[in-house]
Amino acid sequence: MSMQEHRYFNINKPYNMVSQFISPDKVGLLGDIDFDFPEGTHAIGRLDNHSEGLLILTTNKKVTRLLFESKIPHSRTYLVQVKDVVSPESLHQLRMGVTIRIKGGEDYMTPPCHVEIVESPVGLFPGIFEYRKDIPHTWLLITLTEGKFHQVRKMVRAVRHRCQRLIRVSIEDMALGDLQPGAVKEIEEKEFFRQLKIENFL
Repeated sequence: MSMQEHRYFNINKPYNMVSQFISPDKVGLLGDIDFDFPEGTHAIGRLDNHSEGLLILTTNKKVTRLLFESKIPHSRTYLVQVKDVVSPESLHQLRMGVTIRIKGGEDYMTPPCHVEIVESPVGLFPGIFEYRKDIPHTWLLITLTEGKFHQVRKMVRAVRHRCQRLIRVSIEDMALGDLQPGAVKEIEEKEFFRQLKIENFL
């Protein structure tokens, strides 16, 4: 398959689905989505089974290296619902960097990032769990340029908040938009790389 024949897809990954087509565990799989993906399709920048939102699928094996292993950082933005009200002090801590435990048991200080409180998210699809409005919670919009294992969940835990819902809403200029959970959108190659701000891909 030549570079020109590769195909590119966005999906809105639902809750309780892993970012792969096969698994030894009894979980939702990408193959459960009602779409005939071509042979060799795989996910880029995976989301864990309890996370939702924008997931990229492609037959182009070079995309992982170009997007997540390049020297140029690429941003990704998450809408995060956490338990209780986030204080200005905790918001400042998240923005400046917090210490989390990463693979190998090492402590890691997250670099400064963009974090803001979202009063009422728009265009939000119902979650698998609906939290009572009378129980305090906060929606955060967090933009990172890296993605350590469970990083966002660990960051909010570091400031003593439990993550209740995590939705990836964009990677660079590629946005989830109004794509329904489980829906698939195919993207033309040049547009795909333009939205991800990856240059000189051909």
